[in-house]
Amino acid sequence: MVLDKIENYKLYYGLSERIAQAFDYVNTTDLANIPEGKYEIDGDNVFAIVMEYDTKNPNDCKCEGHHKHIDLQYIISGTEYVGITTLTDQKPISEDPEKDLDFYNTSCSLVKFETGVFTLFFPDDLHMPSVFLNKPESVKKVVVKIKI
Repeated sequence: MVLDKIENYKLYYGLSERIAQAFDYVNTTDLANIPEGKYEIDGDNVFAIVMEYDTKNPNDCKCEGHHKHIDLQYIISGTEYVGITTLTDQKPISEDPEKDLDFYNTSCSLVKFETGVFTLFFPDDLHMPSVFLNKPESVKKVVVKIKI
């Protein structure tokens, strides 16, 4: 997992061509004004999902993981907490191979994730997005899915 400010994206640009494409999208798109939806960047290899939602009680959230994609998540506006833990021997409580989405009932550590911050979640990084600590907050986020 990588958690950093978007200004430091060039430190990670060389990880792969697809990760570079994802960073280019985040840095050249008017994300503040883009509507919710799915946006193709490089077919099924790299695509973005822009979403707006209210954060939730941690008891209403589950850790998720992906096998075929890296997530580049960038907070456009708002603040949320994201639970993080490493995939070890946890077993999924539900699996959806079509969506490349597994859910896990596992403990995690909460990390503050706010405007201007991005994270890269790799397949061994379980993450629980959309969490609030004190009260719900409105968040706008883009998740760029990067096929491995």
